[in-house]
Amino acid sequence: MNVRRALLVATAVSFAAVDLVDKSVTAADYHHARTPFTALVMGGVIAALVVLVPRISSNVAAIGAGIASGRALGRVVALLAWAQGVADPLVIGVTAGVAFNLADLFALSGDMLLLSAVAVHGMRHRHELRQRV
Repeated sequence: MNVRRALLVATAVSFAAVDLVDKSVTAADYHHARTPFTALVMGGVIAALVVLVPRISSNVAAIGAGIASGRALGRVVALLAWAQGVADPLVIGVTAGVAFNLADLFALSGDMLLLSAVAVHGMRHRHELRQRV
C-alpha cells in the first residue's frame, strides 16, 4: 500500500507542477474566481484520494487518483497564487467558446482512468466484494 501511495503522491505532484508551469507561462484572457470554500473542498478530495485509493491493489487506480489529485492540488495553489482567479488559457471557439486549462483535462483523464481501473479491479476480484468490511 505504501508503494501505491507514493506512486499516487508522485503522480499528483508531477501533474500539479505541469499545470502550474503552464498557467504561469501561458497568457490567459479568461479567468474564473473560486472561493476559499472551494480550496477546502479540493483539500478534502486530495486527502480522500490519498487515503482511500491505495487500499485498492491496483497501480493503475493509484496513477488515476494521482492525476486527479494533481488537478486538485494545482487548483488549490492557483486559487492562492492568482488574485484575479484561476487562469483558463485554452480556448475553443472565438466568440462563443469554452475556456479551460490543463487541470480540467487532468481531472477528466484522471477520473476516467481511476474509475476504469476500479471497475476492472472489481470485475477481476468479484469474490472479494461479498466479504464483510
